[in-house]
Amino acid sequence: MTTARRLHYSHADYLRALSESTIKLEYCDGVIYAMAGGTVAHGQLSVNIASALKVQTRTTCAVLSSDVKVRIDATDLTTFPDASVVCGKVKTASQDRTAITNPSVLVEVTSPSTEDYDRGDKLSHYKQLASVKTVIFVSHRRPELTVVSRRGRKWIEETYRAGEAFSIDEPEVSLNVDDVYEGVALD
Repeated sequence: MTTARRLHYSHADYLRALSESTIKLEYCDGVIYAMAGGTVAHGQLSVNIASALKVQTRTTCAVLSSDVKVRIDATDLTTFPDASVVCGKVKTASQDRTAITNPSVLVEVTSPSTEDYDRGDKLSHYKQLASVKTVIFVSHRRPELTVVSRRGRKWIEETYRAGEAFSIDEPEVSLNVDDVYEGVALD
């Protein structure tokens, strides 16, 4: 019986594969992962929350789509969050000028296949970036946003449901759950 062996790639190998790929690829510690396409609801939720963030941070921050990678050197992760917010000058990775390294807010719209990873390991990676103040999880199951915020040395998790609103401090933003889910038929 033979044992399957995991192949490990360098970050340069990953960037080469990504440049030739027709799909998005993520990279973590030598492993390249193909990303599945999103549903219509996933796309709508991504646009709705990014739009709400952009309206409120129009002159103070850049709101970036899922086309922009985030690089976390400390954990060797390169990933495509559904939205990112950078306040101040956008900084890019030294080995990949198309990947940002200083987001303040990261948004993940969950899906059945990624929810556990997004809320678990991926969140742990995100917490390693000193610039990250808030991670927002947008549920694919029901109108519900989970907000994980850095408060000093602690991370606080709060959940907001239909009819509720919340604020974050950096950047100063208030979001209403109903606005994020407006016009979206959940899968």
